[in-house]
Amino acid sequence: MSTYLGTSRTRGAELGRSAAGLARRLDWTLVVSVAVLCVMGSLLVWSATLPGDGGDPLDSTGHLRRQLLHLAAAWVLCLAVASIDHRTIRAYAPIVYLGTVIALVLVLTPLGAVINGSRGWIVIGGFQFQPSELAKVGMILLLATLLGEPRDGEARPMTRDVLFCLVVLAVPLALVMAQPDLGTTLVLGVIFLAMLTLSGAPVVWVTGMLACGVVAAFCVWWFELLEPYQVDRLATLMDPAADPMGAGYNSNQALIAVGSGGFNGTGLFQGEQTHGRFVPEQHTDFIFTVAGEELGFVGAMLVIGLFALILWRILRIAQECEQPYARLLCVGVAAWFGFQTFINIGMCLGIMPVTGLPLPFVSYGGTAILANMVALGLVLGVGSRHRRSFA
Repeated sequence: MSTYLGTSRTRGAELGRSAAGLARRLDWTLVVSVAVLCVMGSLLVWSATLPGDGGDPLDSTGHLRRQLLHLAAAWVLCLAVASIDHRTIRAYAPIVYLGTVIALVLVLTPLGAVINGSRGWIVIGGFQFQPSELAKVGMILLLATLLGEPRDGEARPMTRDVLFCLVVLAVPLALVMAQPDLGTTLVLGVIFLAMLTLSGAPVVWVTGMLACGVVAAFCVWWFELLEPYQVDRLATLMDPAADPMGAGYNSNQALIAVGSGGFNGTGLFQGEQTHGRFVPEQHTDFIFTVAGEELGFVGAMLVIGLFALILWRILRIAQECEQPYARLLCVGVAAWFGFQTFINIGMCLGIMPVTGLPLPFVSYGGTAILANMVALGLVLGVGSRHRRSFA
C-alpha cells in the first residue's frame, strides 16, 4: 500500500512539473490574444441571440451557455494537444487524416444532414458535427509530415513528394466539393499552396498550382458547375443593388449593420439591426456585423488587430523553428486562420462573396471551435519545444 501511494505521489509530482514547465514555455501573447477574442465572441453571440420582443426570457442565455461549454472543452483539448510531444502527433498524422476522410464520406450517406444548403454535417441523435472543419487539421498534419521530412540526401521536397501531397489534397477536396462547400474548398486550397510554397518545393510546382487554380476557376464558371445560389452570390458581389431583397439581402443588411455602428458603436446589446434580426445567421457567419454595429469602428478594429497579432505570433513561431515539420505546421495553421478571417470579414464588408465560413474563435459553433483550438494547441506545442528562443 505504501509503495502504491509513493508511486502515485511521484506520478503526481511529475505531472505537476510537466504542467508548470509547459506553462512557462507557452507563448502567452498568443494565448491571451485568443482568449480575448473568445470572450468578445461569447458576448457578441449572446447579443445576437437575445430574444426579440415577445421572446422567451428564459432562453436568453441558451446559445451563450452552449458557446461557453464549447469553449471550455476546446481549451482543455488545446492544452492537452500542446502538452503532447510532436513526434507522437506526427506518428498519428496518417490516422487523423484517414479519420477525417472517413467522416467526410459519411457526410454523403444517410447520416449526413443538409443545413443552409450544404450537406456538410453528421447528425446522430441530438449530436451534430461538421467533418470539414476537422479535415483542415488532418490535412495540415499529413502535409507537414510529407513536405517537412525529405528523404535521406535531399534538402527539400521533390517531385514525387509533391505528387503524393496532391493526392492528400485531392481526396478531402473532392469530398468537400460534393457537399457542396465552396468556402472550405478554398481554405483547403490556400493551406496547401502556402505549405507547398514555404516547403522549398520546386518553383515550377508552385507556379503550376497557381496556374491550375486560375484555369479551374475559369472552367467552373464557363461550364456552369456552380450551384445557382453560388452564382447569385458572385453576381451580387459585382452589383449589390441588383437583387437587394433576394441574393443580395445578406450582404446589404450586413453593410447596413456595420455602417450603423459609427465610430463608437451603439453599445453592447443595444444594436437595433442585431436585435431586429435583419442580418441572417448573425451569430455564426455574420458575427462581425454585431461587432461593427454595437462596438463600432473601435471594436471592429480591435477584433482585426487581435487577429493580426495572432497571425504575427504564429508566423514568429514558424520563423524560429529549426525543424521543417514544425515550421510547416505553423504555416498551415496561419494560412487557415488568415484566409478564413479575411473571407469572413470581407463578406461582412461587401468585398467578398458570401461563403458561409465562420470567424475563427468568435463565431458560434462547436466543431469549428474545437478544430480551431486543436490547431492552436499544435502551434503552442511547437512553440514550447522547437523554437530557438522564446522572445
